[in-house]
Amino acid sequence: MLLPLSLLLSQQILIEVTALPLYQQAMVPTYAYSSIDFYSPLLGGGSMLDDAGDGFGEPLNVIISGLSSPEVLTEDGIINFAKAIGFSEECLGIHLGAPQSANLGDGNGWVNQTIELRQDYGNSEIGTCLETLIGGNHFRVFVQNGPDALSGALFLAVSQEEDLEEGHTIIPDGYNIGRDKLASLAVGTTHFDGLTYSTTARNITGLLAAGSVGVNHGIGTDGITTLLTVTIVDDCS
Repeated sequence: MLLPLSLLLSQQILIEVTALPLYQQAMVPTYAYSSIDFYSPLLGGGSMLDDAGDGFGEPLNVIISGLSSPEVLTEDGIINFAKAIGFSEECLGIHLGAPQSANLGDGNGWVNQTIELRQDYGNSEIGTCLETLIGGNHFRVFVQNGPDALSGALFLAVSQEEDLEEGHTIIPDGYNIGRDKLASLAVGTTHFDGLTYSTTARNITGLLAAGSVGVNHGIGTDGITTLLTVTIVDDCS
């Protein structure tokens, strides 16, 4: 249910949006609760931390905007875009460990991740097997598609993890590092399997609390969520 602007103002959800540090663009104001990019999970009783199953959660630190090309906002679509920026499905299709869940405030409650994608080290077929061994970047995908907040946006829990010997725990500052690495790979023009993508990014504060309270592994974050808008500009398939 879309809340009136007066209520949004009263709940002080004015947030700051900044471009990626690489471009050093000016800070501009916007509202977190949007019927275009995404709906703030916080206003629908949701959380910007997923449920890792141990009483703690991982930050939803990247959002792919509902303003992105519709083809990107499907499971097949996010897989193809992921391959364009150096991620792919898990090694041999095998997932170790229980899935995590998220409540995006859309009326669906806590829903398991749609898919988990891992850094593929330049090989979209078997490269994620190397990530399983030596560690790297990875992300979980959650879709905001419930009746109370039908944005279609994809919320990603991104983190840089240790190698298999370390049990794939998150590296120090791994949530911030994972987010920034993914964003740097995504911004600009990328392509895979006949599709060319143009991606822009903005950094948002006010959604995700800074610090380590409630965060899995006790690893603090800087409170920034990166909003990506992904547009298909060429389809040669």
